[in-house]
Amino acid sequence: MDQPANLQDKSASPSAGAAPKSSEGPALSDTKRAPIMRQFELIEAVKAYDPTADEALLNRAYVYAMKMHGSQLRASGDPYFAHPIQVAGILTDYRLDTATIVTALLHDVVEDTSATREDIAEMFGEEVAVLVEGVTKLSRLELQAEHTRQAENLRKFILAISRDVRVLLVKLADRLHNMRTLHFVKPEKRERISRETLEVYAPLGRSIGIHSIAAELEELAFEHLNATARVAIQRRLEALKLENGSAIEAVSPEIERVLSEAGLTARVKGREKTPYSIWRKLQRKTVGFSSLSDIYGFRVIVESEDDCYRALGVIHRAWPMVPERFKDFISTPKSNNYRSLHTTVVGPGGLRIEMQIRTEAMDRVAEDGVAAHWAYKNQSYGFDREAMEADGGRDPLLNLRHLVQVIEHGEGGEDWVEHAKLEMYLDQVFVFTPKGTLITLPRGGMPLDFAYAVHTEVGDTAVGVKINGELKPMRTALQNGDVVEIIRGTKREVPTDWRSLTVTGRARSAIRRHIRTSEREEFVRLGKTTLEQTLERGGKSLADVKLTEVLKTFAMPSEEDMFDAIGRGRLSATRVAETLFPALKGQLKAGPERKRIGEEPPRLFVRGGGLTPGVSIHFGRCCSPVPGDRIVGILEPDKGLTVHTIDCQTLADFADDDSVWQDLQWTPQAERSAVGAVKLHATLTNARGVLGQVASIIGEAGGNILNLSMAHRQHDFYDVDIDVEVEDARHATMIIAALRANPYVDTVDRARG
Repeated sequence: MDQPANLQDKSASPSAGAAPKSSEGPALSDTKRAPIMRQFELIEAVKAYDPTADEALLNRAYVYAMKMHGSQLRASGDPYFAHPIQVAGILTDYRLDTATIVTALLHDVVEDTSATREDIAEMFGEEVAVLVEGVTKLSRLELQAEHTRQAENLRKFILAISRDVRVLLVKLADRLHNMRTLHFVKPEKRERISRETLEVYAPLGRSIGIHSIAAELEELAFEHLNATARVAIQRRLEALKLENGSAIEAVSPEIERVLSEAGLTARVKGREKTPYSIWRKLQRKTVGFSSLSDIYGFRVIVESEDDCYRALGVIHRAWPMVPERFKDFISTPKSNNYRSLHTTVVGPGGLRIEMQIRTEAMDRVAEDGVAAHWAYKNQSYGFDREAMEADGGRDPLLNLRHLVQVIEHGEGGEDWVEHAKLEMYLDQVFVFTPKGTLITLPRGGMPLDFAYAVHTEVGDTAVGVKINGELKPMRTALQNGDVVEIIRGTKREVPTDWRSLTVTGRARSAIRRHIRTSEREEFVRLGKTTLEQTLERGGKSLADVKLTEVLKTFAMPSEEDMFDAIGRGRLSATRVAETLFPALKGQLKAGPERKRIGEEPPRLFVRGGGLTPGVSIHFGRCCSPVPGDRIVGILEPDKGLTVHTIDCQTLADFADDDSVWQDLQWTPQAERSAVGAVKLHATLTNARGVLGQVASIIGEAGGNILNLSMAHRQHDFYDVDIDVEVEDARHATMIIAALRANPYVDTVDRARG
């Protein structure tokens, strides 16, 4: 939605009015603005296709929108009420019902004026109020970051359109009207608005089949995002017209003649691909402009479905077919109900031309998608679901319901937005379950994508796959027509290197949720074990205390949340123990008399004949030296003296320059009264309770876990990096030896740079 210019300059801009739909390409932002649609013109447009429309309701909504928006102006200087009126005008082109038109007129009044949802419900009914609420942005939501606010707006919007597709139809018309004159918006906002249009709204439009709006949105956004590329493609197209113009003009009559001689009545429409669609194909196929065969496309409209296949046979006999360029979307419609036969032939004059063969009904669905199914039924006007299913047999809103599942699995705004875009923006491949159910996946989809498309539980328990009856690796890319059978295990498994095994946003968001859940369980156990060991050092037991008050102190919702924070190193077990038992303060640390390396001046801990007063000294994080290690210093420009262990791999970078080396030793104070931190790298067996055992071993050996991170989690093993507080090198060696004695610890070593 657009905000009035005198209130706030927002992401939308004024509009050019409702331009007629055209297959010849969308109108761009230099289109002359049409006059504001007058009240009687809007009523006549609606009554032309729906004589039963509630004229009084439409009049009331028109007047109310003008009254509430009053003197508000848009960035172009136009009266603001022109925007909702023109949005309504766009929707009349798609012959939508009265409630949708009224919603278009009122879609901004709750957000931008003093009107409330209750006012809308009282004056125009609950149905309209629900639709208006779905379209209204969360502009008043107080969130910290801009990207978070946008994510929350989009989340609310998708949830709304999953319940009623009319919300999306209004929003698409709203965005289209705004994009037509985006040049009125400040330059710094155009890129963000265009990118949002290209990444979110255009794919949403295609997901329900409204290609006419989606194509115009893409072209308008492309104009602002990459004007140079667009101009270059336009010039190339003009050159091709001059080169092949006469040949192209002769194609349509020639196709009609060939079909007529075969007894088929057909109407042939030629069209030129839009610059953006050419750009997408150039990027996707990584080919040059000259390699594109379908810059010019021809739509062959016949009378019946049988005629589609007859026409295909006639065309293939008349001109040679280009191999691997035939697709049958009549037998297997796209998820948005798109149906057509696609083929590419070497046609008249030796031109490679793309043809789409379909009926008039298929053509309307191809252009208008779900909007094509508004019609009379049972003496009323509205959405005809039965006709939709008869035309394509598929529910175009299924993709939107998949997006709702992505929202439910996502943890944060950016997380689910990333996966939602991924879910919407990829080409499709069609595969089948063993029982013959059609599943649509993005091109390049793999068995795990298929499993999660069937059901989240199937994906979580998938351990193998049969493709066309044969066992195949889980990284096998699925092809059109494959029959896929998922082999399930008895428990949930996290796949090895799951990012390389999935391409769909739905699968990735579900796996990330599963991984988060599994990791949380491990960290909760680790945190609880660490706290128990800390209390034991003070002679206390976790079983003897209630954690209610300490949860309030640290603002933790539950005991599990606190244990998780301890396990992840975000909360110190010592602090929790001291909060539970204030008398233990100072007794649970490595020793009150010991000083931590890094917290005190380094000169307390190291000495050397070559040390110059005033030179900055710090300890290398690459090898984390502790008392007992043999150490050297490296003098680096603008950095000072860095202390390393003698076996640190970083020292190899300075092997050729003796002048930077300084021989250092630990001071007696360091050897007697200091503690430091070492980084341990371990590979552990992926089994229940292993992290807890590791924490217990470290605690029993007198070490204190400062931080822990997990990486390269696989089915059988995973790596952990553990920062452990120790007294000296001997203490660290003792802990490593104790860990190596555990059968679930495959390897463990100190990090050496």
